[in-house]
Amino acid sequence: MENKETREFILNGYKEYLPHLSIDCVIFGYHEHQLKILLIKLKNINETCLPGGYIKYDETLQDAANRILKERTGLDKIFLRQFETFGDPERTKMFTQEKISAITGIKLTKDNWMMGRFVSIGYYAIVEYSKVYPGVDIFSQECSWFDIDEVPHLLFDHNEITEHALKTMRLQIYHQPIGYNLLPEKFTLPEIHTLYETILGKSLDRRNFPKKLLSLGIIKKLKEQRNIGAHRSPYLYKFDKRKYDEALKNGIALAF
Repeated sequence: MENKETREFILNGYKEYLPHLSIDCVIFGYHEHQLKILLIKLKNINETCLPGGYIKYDETLQDAANRILKERTGLDKIFLRQFETFGDPERTKMFTQEKISAITGIKLTKDNWMMGRFVSIGYYAIVEYSKVYPGVDIFSQECSWFDIDEVPHLLFDHNEITEHALKTMRLQIYHQPIGYNLLPEKFTLPEIHTLYETILGKSLDRRNFPKKLLSLGIIKKLKEQRNIGAHRSPYLYKFDKRKYDEALKNGIALAF
């Protein structure tokens, strides 16, 4: 974005976006049996934080979150859930007039709309790492993946937001089907088993887990097999899209 456009956003953004309200996105990626998180590095101040953005006057919260997510990842129609609101009066005080000026190259006045207290609505998403094309905005110089166990100190209360998102995702995985966008169209039981173990951060019973998914009807066994070596040809499975969408809408009850 050119400096002219940056200046217009900083000085007049309040005309298009709701002041004092923002969205922070905790974007989890699944890649090679590892859980990762997408973070941004801000320009000129060497600080790292979650990707986020602002809500237009004519947008629903969900539309705003989807737009922000697409700007950061290039993806749409992915698993995205609102999980918490963060409104501690102290949470954005470290984002000083000097820091914003350093990031944008534009000197702010104390009454600028960017200087007020911001309440943040948290969303989390789960995406396929290899399909993401990380994008920066006027505030950031880099957008990249970190292993979930190696998240650095983040600006604002973003470490707290990340922890809340991880806990919520792990709780909701028992009530929401997760995996349609994270696995190949056809997959083996060990592959979906590993996906759930990675997200939950714990081991699952190898006999009970597939039985539960099959009993719910959200995955179905195919006649095809995958040849992965001598005497090893596991059957392939796929999601039943109709039942998967129904489970997304109405919820499920998983007990592993």
